[in-house]
Amino acid sequence: MADRDPGAFERARCPGPNWEDILAGDDIQPPAFVGEDRYRYLGSEPIDASRYYSPEFFRAECERMWPNVWQFAAREEDLPEPGDYVTYDNAGRSYLLVRQDDGSVKAFHNVCLHRGRKLKTDSGSAEQFLCPFHGFSWNPDGSLRNIPCRWDFAHLTDQKMQLPEAKLAQWGGYIFVRDNPEGPSIEEYLDPLPEFFKRWKHEECVTVAWVAKVIPANWKITMEAFMESYHAYVTHPQLMPFTGDANAAYHVLGRHVNVNYTPFGVISPHIEAQAEAEHWPQQRIIDEFRKYNGRSADNYDADKDNYAIAVPEGKTARAALGAKMREVSEKQFGGDYSQVSESELLDALVYNVFPNFAPWGGFMPNIVYRWRPWPDQDKCLMEVRVIARVPEGQARPAGVPMHMLRDDQIWADAPELGVLGAVLDQDSENMELCHEGLKASKNQAVELADYQEVRIRHIHQTLDYYLNK
Repeated sequence: MADRDPGAFERARCPGPNWEDILAGDDIQPPAFVGEDRYRYLGSEPIDASRYYSPEFFRAECERMWPNVWQFAAREEDLPEPGDYVTYDNAGRSYLLVRQDDGSVKAFHNVCLHRGRKLKTDSGSAEQFLCPFHGFSWNPDGSLRNIPCRWDFAHLTDQKMQLPEAKLAQWGGYIFVRDNPEGPSIEEYLDPLPEFFKRWKHEECVTVAWVAKVIPANWKITMEAFMESYHAYVTHPQLMPFTGDANAAYHVLGRHVNVNYTPFGVISPHIEAQAEAEHWPQQRIIDEFRKYNGRSADNYDADKDNYAIAVPEGKTARAALGAKMREVSEKQFGGDYSQVSESELLDALVYNVFPNFAPWGGFMPNIVYRWRPWPDQDKCLMEVRVIARVPEGQARPAGVPMHMLRDDQIWADAPELGVLGAVLDQDSENMELCHEGLKASKNQAVELADYQEVRIRHIHQTLDYYLNK
């Protein structure tokens, strides 16, 4: 670290306009926190490759990290009515989240207290939780309901047979569990996310798509593929005509939270020279955006007259897209979008909450990622949700169930993802080959960029915080 001028670490930026410059040119400015540079230099040392494939390292994660962190386990709309339940399995633990008669939610350890069978392996609705092995049963509040042949279990009291609870918290329409009853509140853990997301009101959204796939790669490798835009130029070339990949901003916001802001509606610095040489009109940016932006395929269906966008004389493609999105958002969802910034309607505002929860900010239908080991260090379950606002005046519906892809299916086989599926398939090949490559690596070192990959370094330093406590 002493080999370089300390100021050089702060100046690692792509030549030309940066994130703040692009925002400054917009018609309407986003909230101040979106434009505030909160990058922190966190070092330049390589990361040990064995962190991704070592069974011993994975065991340490399961023992010292996962039980002590808040984990995104469900959305409120996954269990809307009393008696509705969701099972959530991760890192050797299984939880049963149950909606109570008073509207609250409780989280129980999903294990029969007789011989240890899991009570549930699905999600649904139930008046009781009946163990399929011997018939022990529990009420939705976790109290004992029945023991067959109770005469043979005189040593078991109702109190002793109450299902053990896990710590539960709710924020922004999300439900979290933590094994350890001690630790920071959900607001402290997520800070500053609750303040940032007040404006975007995820609690007023509902899940409209939810697709999952088992990836043959460590959960961290899979997650890290979505923590930087640096890979887009090579992995997603179809996005370059409308994605400012190298213009993106990377901020470290707290112990558990970081963010990547990537602008849309601008040409990638990687192909600016080509665009100038070929005299690309601003209209081409919009046309490519409508074809390939994967945030919500339905919103950019070229056959819909509502989304026919022409760039007015003297306006940029970004400004024209922002104006159209304000108009269409008001039609779709109701409310006043006249003072909503271009950034909140167009850009990838991708937050990450340690260890494995990534909600997008802004007013568009938002992507929400989750990753978890499945079941060990060599595979993970990746989930992609899309949540959208409930139109004004309409009752909030239940969320859609998870669509689990088979091993022989690809993301593009999930029609509800639209063009996003093809983008995810481009990422998936990288994940699998990274996992294989790290095992075969000669120097066993992972080198990271100081700026564009600082979020990856940040999550490893937070992981070390828990492993070394």
